[in-house]
Amino acid sequence: MKIGVISDTHELLRPEVARCFAGVSHIIHAGDIGALDVVDGLRWIAPVTAIRGNVDRDEWAKEFPETETLHLGGRRVYVLHDLNELKAGTVEPGIDVVISGHSHRVRIEVADGVLYLNPGSAGKRRFQLPITVATLELDRSGPLQPIIHDLDAC
Repeated sequence: MKIGVISDTHELLRPEVARCFAGVSHIIHAGDIGALDVVDGLRWIAPVTAIRGNVDRDEWAKEFPETETLHLGGRRVYVLHDLNELKAGTVEPGIDVVISGHSHRVRIEVADGVLYLNPGSAGKRRFQLPITVATLELDRSGPLQPIIHDLDAC
């Protein structure tokens, strides 16, 4: 099962996202959505699980939880916006992937058998960082190897 991972869109859904996410079975948005239209646009590509981030405070955002635990492709995925809110050693047993956003910086790290993935930011360019999303193949066996997609190249 291939999933798309996006974060920090801040009201902007770039058309390049649809090209990068072609063929995904599910999309995870790790917060700072900015507007409901972003989630609606992603739903045209694949089913979406979204959580709210620190900028998602308007009435529309109340339908989105602050965290989510999913079972996808035989894996357990925990989603939160700001990884700093996850205390060391507090990942519940059985979690395979922790997805976060907030920093606008790509992060791929494995610690204690858990993949930590931040796809970077797909919204307005900030801090001279690249505009990125990720895809991740999920299955019960084999290593988890996310691919970062620079939207300027999609």
